[in-house]
Order: sequence, then structure tokens, then C-alpha cells
Amino acid sequence: MHVSIIMDGNGRWAKARGKERVQGHLEGVGSVRACTEAAVEAGVKVLSLFAFSEENWGRPEKEVSTLMELMFKSMIDEFSTLMDNGVRFVVLGHREKLSKNLNIAIDDLMKKTEANATMTMIIFLSYSGKWDIMQATKRIAKEYAGREDEIDALTEADFSKYLVTAGYPDPDLIIRTSGEKRMSNYLLWQGAYSELLFDDTLWPDFRKEQFFSALKEYASRDRRYGKVK
Repeated sequence: MHVSIIMDGNGRWAKARGKERVQGHLEGVGSVRACTEAAVEAGVKVLSLFAFSEENWGRPEKEVSTLMELMFKSMIDEFSTLMDNGVRFVVLGHREKLSKNLNIAIDDLMKKTEANATMTMIIFLSYSGKWDIMQATKRIAKEYAGREDEIDALTEADFSKYLVTAGYPDPDLIIRTSGEKRMSNYLLWQGAYSELLFDDTLWPDFRKEQFFSALKEYASRDRRYGKVK
């Protein structure tokens, strides 16, 4: 139902080729396109991509600026790919930190693709799991102010409604490229029972073959959610 990818390794890909880090990000756009098409072919209903974390704002200003420009350009360039594949485009995260122009471009693309029903692509931009849980907690605190006696009745399902991912299924499979084996503050609540797959392939080299291989690996696993079948 839902495959999520932590896109990692752009910088190392570029360094290994004697190029600037930004070249790795540029090459990674091709992987986004390839995985989007592969997910549609496989019948995946939600493909989410971790594009930029809250912590990434601490990177060199030039790299951050280039990344934001790349996001803006990609939204324009990939419009036809989204429409041809029936993909609905969604951005989730701390969008208040993004520039006005980028937010306008995001809203425009979300509006133009909202009727597409084959698959939903979620781009997590300026996102972190801890931030998501915190913003949800603050919203609950404000909404239930003066009604503290009702808080004890809240369930995990109720809490999930306050996360930015409300309305979308939790990821069945989370893939991280580049060989690193950590979650990096990503979907901490939603990924509690996701299957994790760590692939050594650097993101710019992660294409359809690697995506289908990950799905094959997922299909061989036995998901029990802490229970016994």
C-alpha cells in the first residue's frame, strides 16, 4: 500500500566522481522519476520520499539554497510525468519555513494533480518525526484546554489524526539507500511497525531495478505486528 524512501547518498555519489554535492542532488531527480514510475507499475498506492529534514536547515547556506531551487524546478519539470502516471502530488512538513515562492509552486502543483487517483506521491519537506509528534501534541493541548478529563479517552488512532500524515496509511516498507542504518528522525510514530530495508545503493543509482528488488524482499517477509500467526 505505502512505500517510503529515505533518499540518502547524493553527496557521496558526487564526491566519488570528483563533483560538487549539488550534482548528486541533480542526478537524484532521475531516481525520483524512476521510482515513481516503478511504484505505479507495481500498484503501490502511496509513495513517500524524505527530501529535506528539519535538521537539513543546518547545512551550508549555498547547498540549502540550491536544494530549494532544485525542488522548485523539479515541480515544474515533472508535471507531465505526474499527469501521465495519474499521480497526485502532496508536500507535508513544516512548510512555514519554506519561501513564499516555493509554497506557491507547491500549492499550484497540489491543486493541478489533486484529481489524479492512480497513486499519491508525498514529499516530506522540512520534516522530522519529533517535530511532527510535537506539533500534534501542541494542537491537542490547545483543543482540549479546559477539557483535561477527556484526554484520558484519547486513543492512538485519535492521536494519529493530529499528525501531518492524517488520512494516509502508515508505511508498510521504509527503504533507506546508501548503506546507512538509521531512521534519522523520520516517521517515528508512523513507522513503528514498518518493515525496514537498508540498501547499499547510493540514491542517484537507485532506479527501477533496485525498487522492484526491494518489493521482492518485502514480499518474502512475515509481518506479525508483535503477534503470533
